[in-house]
Amino acid sequence: QVQLVESGGGLVQAGGSLRLSCAASGRTFTGRTMGWFRQAPGKEREFVAAIGGSTYYADSVKGRFTISRDNAKNTMYLQMNSLKPEDTAVYYCAADLRRGPYYSDYGYDYWGQGTQVTVSS
Repeated sequence: QVQLVESGGGLVQAGGSLRLSCAASGRTFTGRTMGWFRQAPGKEREFVAAIGGSTYYADSVKGRFTISRDNAKNTMYLQMNSLKPEDTAVYYCAADLRRGPYYSDYGYDYWGQGTQVTVSS
């Protein structure tokens, strides 16, 4: 059974940093595109970053967030710096992009349960 488990969320002040992790089990995703999405209260889930042959970022996080992966640990990371209150959301990791562009959530086959990130002003 494939599982993705996010960790590292929490409460942080504006300007602070957090590092999210997404640990995969049940299969490896080496060579497959993985991504981070987020959903704020009352809003649609939105693309944050993806990693495959290259890395991709939403304009809103470019220059502040860094996506990476450790294939040996089957884990993906999201380093979030210079956090803003508008970054507050539940962050989800997604794996194995099978169809569509990397920024569309419908293309990913596996999802984690999410981790809450709250940025206070």
